[in-house]
Amino acid sequence: MTLIDSYGRKIEYLRISVTDHCNLMCGYCMPALAKQRHANRSEILSFEEILKLSSAAVAAGIKKIRITGGEPLIRKDIVKLCRMLASIDGLRELTLTTNGVRLKQFAEPLLRAGVQRVNISLDTLNREKFKKITGKDRLLKVLAGIREAEKVGLAPIKINTVVMRGINDDEVSDLADLSVRNPYEVRFIEMMPIDKNRRFSFRQMYISIQDIIQKIPDIDQAHIVFPQKRSGPAKIFALPGSKGCIGFIAAVSQHFCRYCNRLRLTANGRLRTCLFAMGETDFKLLLRKGAGKADLIDLFRKSILNKPQQHGDSVSASDSLEHRGMYAIGG
Repeated sequence: MTLIDSYGRKIEYLRISVTDHCNLMCGYCMPALAKQRHANRSEILSFEEILKLSSAAVAAGIKKIRITGGEPLIRKDIVKLCRMLASIDGLRELTLTTNGVRLKQFAEPLLRAGVQRVNISLDTLNREKFKKITGKDRLLKVLAGIREAEKVGLAPIKINTVVMRGINDDEVSDLADLSVRNPYEVRFIEMMPIDKNRRFSFRQMYISIQDIIQKIPDIDQAHIVFPQKRSGPAKIFALPGSKGCIGFIAAVSQHFCRYCNRLRLTANGRLRTCLFAMGETDFKLLLRKGAGKADLIDLFRKSILNKPQQHGDSVSASDSLEHRGMYAIGG
């Protein structure tokens, strides 16, 4: 089967949040403590429910699943879940996004469980700045996790960097240099206007990809890495003499909606066809009423027909996420 939305896009990618909890407090993601609202345990999908839903998604046409959070590595028995998902017939790719804090101890078990690669969030190489951004002194743990992931073969390693004016925009060149010295893909991401209650202000800290690019000294000598066999929003380049590559994701200044092939499932079982969509489809309700695989496949097929052609202006679209930060939706 294939999943084709109303605009002819083939939908093959499902991001599944397994928890809305995190062990960091990133200023562009988490709201102030008083504004946080986490789901109760009974609201979160069980492993069996995730497996049932994922099996139906793959049968409907999904080829790639990414495990996200919150921070997925704090979900109890996460390796077991990965092993369950990796066994789904027809699933081509199982990946995971993490902040890296617990990655050193999980890298090899994840690989053995069937996870093929990981994306790691890393916004700074400065220990004090890391503490300012995340609220925790965990940079050394993250760096150790990246090294361990590379060592065991979770490759290619992708590093996601949200660039913020006055916070880490002075490190763009140093972060890009990681791709020169290591076989990593370092991806610079525009800050998104997701939750007005966050510690970091979008309007004050937003910096466009165009301005980020100008901070990389050798960018005029970089060559494009042609993405014939890739999908996704990043534009990929390789700097001179690099072992890896760099990417740019312009979520705000340059919409990539026409190429969007993804869906997001929240930890409490609601499907979002667009990050900025107002509506969600409650799969958990159907699951807990005893729905069979055919019912779930049918709901997937109906849900994608509501996927918008594109989201509007990202600043105004952020109103749709006022009740859900990225920690609740899944990165």
